[in-house]
Amino acid sequence: MSKRKASKHKIDRRLGENIWGRPKSSVNRRSYGPGQHGQRRKSKVSDFGIQLRAKQKLKGYYGDVTEKQFKRTYQEAASMKGDTGQNLIGLLEQRLDMIVYRAKFAPTIFSARQIVSHGHIRVNGVKCNIASRRVRPGDILTLGPKAKEMALIAEAQSLAERDVPDYVVAEADKATFVRVPTLDEVPYPVKMEPNLVVEFYSR
Repeated sequence: MSKRKASKHKIDRRLGENIWGRPKSSVNRRSYGPGQHGQRRKSKVSDFGIQLRAKQKLKGYYGDVTEKQFKRTYQEAASMKGDTGQNLIGLLEQRLDMIVYRAKFAPTIFSARQIVSHGHIRVNGVKCNIASRRVRPGDILTLGPKAKEMALIAEAQSLAERDVPDYVVAEADKATFVRVPTLDEVPYPVKMEPNLVVEFYSR
C-alpha cells in the first residue's frame, strides 16, 4: 500500500474544493490554499494548468493514488474500446478500496484503503489486502469477523452525507458490485472532467 504524503485536508485546500463532500473539510472554513503563500492572488491558469488540475483532482479523489499507478490506469483505459475518459472512470470505480468506500464500509477513501490493507475484506469469500485490485461485476465483498465489530464501519454506515450508488448493492456486512458505472452515475460531490485528464496525457 502506498503511503499518503499529504494531509487529505491539504489536498482539498490545494485544489480549493471539498472534493469528498465532507463536513469537516477545511475548505468549508478557509477556501484559500495551505501554507504562507496560500492567500496570494491567483494568476490566470494556462490550458496545461487546467488539465493538470483536473488530473490532480481526480487522482486526489481516489485516495491520492501514485502517479505511476494512475498513469498505468489511464494507459489501460486508452487501450480499451470506447471513450477513454469513461473507461478511466470505470476502471477507477472498480478498485477494491473504492467499492468498500461506495458500500459505506468506511467513512473516507483513505480508511477504506486501510481496512483493505489490514485484511478485513473478503472478495468472493477470499481475503484480499490489495486496495487496487480490480473488482468485476458480480463479485461479492464481505467484512471479516473483526471488521464487523469496528466502530469505524458503524460510523460510516450511519453517515447521511452520501448514499450507496445504484451500481453497488450493500447490506450490513456484504456488498455486490453490479456493473461498471458511467461518469454520470458516479456520485462525485464536485465536477470531475476526465476529458481534460485525457488531454493532459495526450500532449
